[in-house]
Amino acid sequence: MKFVIIVRTGILAALLSVVSAVAAQDTDSIITYSLDEFVVSARRIQMDVIPVQTLSGQLLENLSAHSVADALRYFSGVQLKDYGGIGGLKTVNVRSMGSQHVGVFYDGIEIDNPQNGVVDLGRYSLDNIEGVSLYNGQKSAIFQPAKDYASASSIYMNAKIPTFDGGKNRNLKFTFKTGSFDLINPSVYWEQKLSDKLTSSLSLDYTNSSGKYRFRYKVDNKLDDRGGYDTTAVRRNGDIQLFRVEQALFGKIKGGEWKTRLYLYASERGYPGAVIKEEPGRFKHEDRQKDRNIFLQTSVRKRITDSYSTQLSGKYAYDYLYYESDTLIQKLRNKYMLHDFYISSANLFEILPFWTANISADFQWNKMNSDIVEFIYPQRWSGWVAAATSFDLHRLKIQASLLTSLIHETTREEKKDIRRDWRKVTPTVMASWQPFQDEQLFLRAFYKDIFRMPTFSEMHLAYMGSLSSYLKPEFTKQHNLGIVYSKNITPSLYMQGQVDAYYNEVTDKLLAVPGGVNFRWTMMNVGFVKIKGIDMSLSATNRFGRELTVDAQLNYTWQKAQDYTPIRVESDTITYKGQIAYIPTHSGSAILSAAYRSWNMSYSFIYTGERFTGSANILRNRLQPWYTSDLAVGRSFRWEKTGIKATVEVNNLFNQAYDVVLNYPMPGTNFKFILNIII
Repeated sequence: MKFVIIVRTGILAALLSVVSAVAAQDTDSIITYSLDEFVVSARRIQMDVIPVQTLSGQLLENLSAHSVADALRYFSGVQLKDYGGIGGLKTVNVRSMGSQHVGVFYDGIEIDNPQNGVVDLGRYSLDNIEGVSLYNGQKSAIFQPAKDYASASSIYMNAKIPTFDGGKNRNLKFTFKTGSFDLINPSVYWEQKLSDKLTSSLSLDYTNSSGKYRFRYKVDNKLDDRGGYDTTAVRRNGDIQLFRVEQALFGKIKGGEWKTRLYLYASERGYPGAVIKEEPGRFKHEDRQKDRNIFLQTSVRKRITDSYSTQLSGKYAYDYLYYESDTLIQKLRNKYMLHDFYISSANLFEILPFWTANISADFQWNKMNSDIVEFIYPQRWSGWVAAATSFDLHRLKIQASLLTSLIHETTREEKKDIRRDWRKVTPTVMASWQPFQDEQLFLRAFYKDIFRMPTFSEMHLAYMGSLSSYLKPEFTKQHNLGIVYSKNITPSLYMQGQVDAYYNEVTDKLLAVPGGVNFRWTMMNVGFVKIKGIDMSLSATNRFGRELTVDAQLNYTWQKAQDYTPIRVESDTITYKGQIAYIPTHSGSAILSAAYRSWNMSYSFIYTGERFTGSANILRNRLQPWYTSDLAVGRSFRWEKTGIKATVEVNNLFNQAYDVVLNYPMPGTNFKFILNIII
């Protein structure tokens, strides 16, 4: 965050001369100077106890990023799974612990998916998002719901809060995007001041795309005399049509504030499926999916006394999914309906000026319905109670929390061998120390013990005709040691660097294994993963004169995520200590953004090193390293009282052929044209 002070002077020396002159005069004397304008800017330095990465403001706006998933690609320690195209599923994995261990929060309330535990981050547009933050462990602020403590890592999407300048009561922004893949994407963002204490925002977004793009199709056939070939094919059945509406209200009350959000999402899309190189010419994939999602959430925060504050939150969500697929074995036409009810109470106590404590309690109810024959209709009641404390001893900060999780589950088939109840108590301890008073150097460390419950799909494989009888949660143990240093090198140059080394363990990892009656697949707790890594980041902001500002950001991750699952059969020896699937040893990103007068430019680079499609790190499973470069150039100008900004984006600038997920080819060079009109 930057603070700007505007002072009337031609040069800074003139201001100093004023101070000297006043000091030399009698107290009754008055000296008047007529000065020109200059700007003094400084950055407020705020260090988090927990490692955090944030993209916000102008830097986020200038990136070639249009969904939350796009923005997360630039964070260190993150692996994004992208199945290709505008409508492709996009999920995130942080420090190799699995997508189900990542909590995704929108305006402070978690987006939940009890069916498979994965949130599709491609559904959430950045048009009404002020910033995206990634926390390893949990947020540093202890004043939060109990469920916020229940994830191994957390993504926070912070929505824009309406602000009005110059006596305005309304802000309107129209955006139109078009380009490759036959893209048509108009959107509207409307902020309205209803009173001095009540504002609203409305976001409308429509997207239509054929999803067609060309990709390189290469087959190296060494098995027979037919030979291989290298050609260009067209990705099909990747079309999408979606409509999204968000209405939010923001209110102020004495000693606090409240906000309410209504979210509606409807989409229909095709899944192009995998390109099987062992089956030349097979490009026909007719899988289709329809989604209907709605949620209503609200929260209120109020300071009751000087030493006590409270926060209440609540949410109801309904998700409908229709999926159809024609396979060689059977035709699937399945419907799934999910209900989610959530309520939370958090209470902050300021015991002493340096000592605060929080007690929070949450309750959640989930239910899943389906039209599948003999579906067992699972329901889950979950409760969390968290006790947290924080000590702020000037240069030393210590936080600790204890989370109790209580879970009860029922199904229509009450089999005795299915576990119904879980109770777990998990701790977290973190600390930050500033060794030198005059230097913004901080050492930090944390330990977190947490787990995640098996999802409905893992616990109840009804569509496979099998029930998993006694599954245990996946447990993670996280250890982190880091250092962060920031400094204003010159009045116009600010730099910050941070390095974190970590060691994680995931035990009782859930894996699908064949076997049992009629060779049906079932879920078992058979996995054990050890993860060692280093995250490094460096950012800088430099202002050249009054008209040119340059931002730069570098991220690098080294990671060894090895499969230590106990060997069951002789063939498993090739997987023992192997790097787990899709985790690169080396990865990184770079962002360079510049603003000059009415122009802005952004260049971003992403690199992902060698990976394997399984824990058997053999040549057949090896995936080549890949990189992409994106470039965006835009210009802003005014026409009467209307602000206009035009932007041109070139993605995958060098036409790199790559797969994020094996056999799901990504687009080559593609273009996007964006027009923003602000009233």
